[in-house]
Amino acid sequence: MKTIELNIENNIASLTLNRPDVRNAFNDEMISEMTQAFSSLQEKGDVRCVFLKGAGKSFSAGGDLGWMKSMVDYTEEENIKDSEKLYEMYEALRAVPVPVVTLVHGHAMGGALGLIAASDIVLAVDETQFCFSEVRLGLAPAVISAFVKDKILPRDMSRYFLSAEVFGPEAAQQMGLIHEFGSEKAMQDQSEKILKKIINNGPVAVRETKKLISDLKTSSDIKSQTTKVIAKLRVGKEGQEGLKAFFEKRKPRWTEAP
Repeated sequence: MKTIELNIENNIASLTLNRPDVRNAFNDEMISEMTQAFSSLQEKGDVRCVFLKGAGKSFSAGGDLGWMKSMVDYTEEENIKDSEKLYEMYEALRAVPVPVVTLVHGHAMGGALGLIAASDIVLAVDETQFCFSEVRLGLAPAVISAFVKDKILPRDMSRYFLSAEVFGPEAAQQMGLIHEFGSEKAMQDQSEKILKKIINNGPVAVRETKKLISDLKTSSDIKSQTTKVIAKLRVGKEGQEGLKAFFEKRKPRWTEAP
């Protein structure tokens, strides 16, 4: 792939946005490659978590100006098709069945916030600048709104969508867009600790828990939904092994090196 790097090692998939010369801004090729990569990760049973980051000085500046310029003469129908591809990229990321841990640095502008919102755990480096910048260009953060709405309150969407003001990691944390922030080294170390904790958990349980979190947003019968999940896991092979390991005061077999 030309615009991203995907490596899988020790059950962790590391996906790096790799257009550092343009601050990892999206173009049609990058959107296609990310969609392909996220979709492929949905099928990899040996992957227990995903680590998403950006190469160079920034996580992502959002839409590439050259790519956006090429759309100036698009018809409305062509724009709809193009926007659907962008939506499908975020949707493919959100559909990855294992936890996605994202490390943000430098700049996270416009469409980059859609990647953040579709992630499960997000850490940011001090001094990172965030911005829902679309209205500055006479546009709207329309596609990413479908994903951002699950992370931040309507009042914060109103302020930052409409003002397009730049905000830092403290504000991003307060509104629920990121979980924590700190120095580059501290956040890199914390990312590694979180990834390690995830792969030491029951792989089936982690996947079922991520699915449960998503299903609870639309479930019409939470009682039935939750009781079925725990019952299924208790009688399953992994749940039985986990309980036995706990009572026998040993590590469960899934923590053994692959």
